[in-house]
Amino acid sequence: MVTVNQQRVPRKRTYLMCAPEHFAVEYAINPWMDLTVGVDVALAVDQWDRLRHTLVDLGHDVHVLTPQAGLPDMVFAANGAFVVDGTVYGAQFKHEQRAAEAAAHREFYQKHGWHFIAPSETNEGEGDFAYLPEAHGGLILAGHGFRTELPAHAEAQEALGRPVVSLRLVDPRFYHLDVALASIDDGNVAYFPGAFSAASQRVLAQLFPDAVLADDEDALAFGLNLVSDGANVVLNSDATRLAGKLKAAGYTPVPVDLAELKKGGGSVKCCIAELRP
Repeated sequence: MVTVNQQRVPRKRTYLMCAPEHFAVEYAINPWMDLTVGVDVALAVDQWDRLRHTLVDLGHDVHVLTPQAGLPDMVFAANGAFVVDGTVYGAQFKHEQRAAEAAAHREFYQKHGWHFIAPSETNEGEGDFAYLPEAHGGLILAGHGFRTELPAHAEAQEALGRPVVSLRLVDPRFYHLDVALASIDDGNVAYFPGAFSAASQRVLAQLFPDAVLADDEDALAFGLNLVSDGANVVLNSDATRLAGKLKAAGYTPVPVDLAELKKGGGSVKCCIAELRP
């Protein structure tokens, strides 16, 4: 059972985001992208900026990556790399439409002096990797099934020196790990069991017996595509029941509206990469 009314302590985080100045739905590479639905770029920028200000107001540092024309999904900055203890494991996108984003992220990290390791395997950064520094001595959870390839999990383990637990995603609506599971503090997660294979569900239940479980309604509202500092949980405003579960577990839900960016198949976490020095 989840511990109720436990005191939650926030930890200052450093994030990387990229404004949706060129955001559009010009192709369909996930079930959420509909080429017949228009995008209001000005509204997308406004919603994104509110998210950025929310993080800053919570006391976190936010770096901003320069958006590039012709890369409409750069707003989903979580996909560009995965950072643990000052080491950056770079991304290698599955779809050619996003491939050039990897170089933009690599340039940022190298310019700012991070130790960057170029990948040989297909992986989509923090979209399919989550790090929990206080879970079982420091654990990486890694998704596969739709985007990131299984060999990338072994490559990440060698690059980052942390054990990697592979989790198989089985529902194409949850094509990345970060739309099905999120770290809510340094040692615990929230997730939607139905996004995972039966075996992966058993693994998660064993590793995280106190996890917050989302239902399908909140999962489909991108509620799990959230960012938490260990106390404050920034999540999609449509995920009301999940917000209630998090509050009951002692967290403070901070709802934000990212309806325009959802048209591209992402929400809060997709827009935010965590930089872990």
